[in-house]
Amino acid sequence: MTYHPFTFNGHSLRALPSGALHWPAQNLLCVSDLHLGKSERMARRGGALLPPYEVADTLTKLDADIATTTPATVICLGDSFDDPTAAETLAEPHRLWLIRLMAGRRWIWIAGNHDPAPLGLGGTDRMQLTLETLTFRHIAELDATGEISGHYHPKARFASRSRPCFLLGQNRLILPAYGTYTGGLWCDDPAFAGLLTQPAIAILTGTKAIPIPLSKAVK
Repeated sequence: MTYHPFTFNGHSLRALPSGALHWPAQNLLCVSDLHLGKSERMARRGGALLPPYEVADTLTKLDADIATTTPATVICLGDSFDDPTAAETLAEPHRLWLIRLMAGRRWIWIAGNHDPAPLGLGGTDRMQLTLETLTFRHIAELDATGEISGHYHPKARFASRSRPCFLLGQNRLILPAYGTYTGGLWCDDPAFAGLLTQPAIAILTGTKAIPIPLSKAVK
């Protein structure tokens, strides 16, 4: 078993080693911060020139997770594109690939701070979504409970290995960035202060999802 099963706010969930979240009872897959088109956006704005392979790399990973979990619902938890123009200028092969992944399932785009506008790709655009006792939104709200969010791109280092990670407290779950070229914040960054009710853990991604106490997941 490569995923990590856990219970959150009364529901049995799975942290996949890819950084996706699987909710079997709802037949749902959730990913956050794909940041598709980041290399194109950086080149367009005069930034560093990165090899333009991150869209195919991210879609390949998403394709594999969808093939494995066969979800009826997919939630993209904000910042799916690096900016609105990146969504509009998505290369046709990548657009068709994404449309194929969306076909036959409920696909929900949660608005992020990078892609606040409707994406025009089909599916449903939402600011947030509540299913049973869980609320999906892009950025954590301080007093929320049963919340699943993204935005911060958490990462941790344990036993000399640095990995993107899930952060799981009693009140909320923060997903790692799913996309290539996304970078991240160390899980002891001040941005996380006060967000996670203890006891909290980090779940490292990689070849296997590995849970560790948050106190040990430091840089």
